[in-house]
This record gives sequence, C-alpha cells and structure tokens, in this order.
Amino acid sequence: MSVNVNHFKEILLMRKAELERILFNISSELNDISKCDIKDEGDFAAASMDSGRDYQIYLNQKKELAEIEEALKKIEEGTYGICEMCDEPIQEERLKIKPYAKYCIICREIIEKEKK
Repeated sequence: MSVNVNHFKEILLMRKAELERILFNISSELNDISKCDIKDEGDFAAASMDSGRDYQIYLNQKKELAEIEEALKKIEEGTYGICEMCDEPIQEERLKIKPYAKYCIICREIIEKEKK
C-alpha cells in the first residue's frame, strides 16, 4: 500500500489520547452534576440540559474512539486503508480527513443513500 501507515498511526494515537482525556473530563462533569444538591427547578432544568448535551457529546466521542481503536487494530493486522465493502484501497485524501475511515468514498456514498 502506498499510504504511509506510520503517519496515520501517529495521528490516530494522538486523537485517541485527546478523546480519552475529553471523555474522562465529561464523565467527571456528569458525575459531579449527579451529586449536586439542586433545589431550584430552573437550576435543575439548566443542569439537565447541560448534562444532556454533554452526554450526547460523550456518546459521539465514545463512538469516534471505538472507530479509532478499530483503525489501530487494522494497522496491526495489516488491513488499514482497505475499504470494508469493496476491498479496494481507501484514497489517501480521504484518510487525511478521516483517518479511521472504513469505506472508500464510493462505498460511503452507497451506504449513505441506503440509510435515506
């Protein structure tokens, strides 16, 4: 494969560390909110909205982390940068934008159309 796997591995590991830090912080914040003694309905509503938004961010970040871990596993297995649908190489430009991409652009478009 012509893709510089080590370059992408480094990017993935840096993003993984960043996500783990973010997830730890959000998890701590959500835990702190659940321990708060909120007496006012307005405070409770504000805290609930904030924690709901934080939880959605947490879920999105957790999903990205899982995709990164999967990409790192593929690097170890020697299958990184190969589309899971057509087994063709994923374009390097796509990997630069989304280093944990599972599909080439063409297959990604097919999947998106099927979801609609």
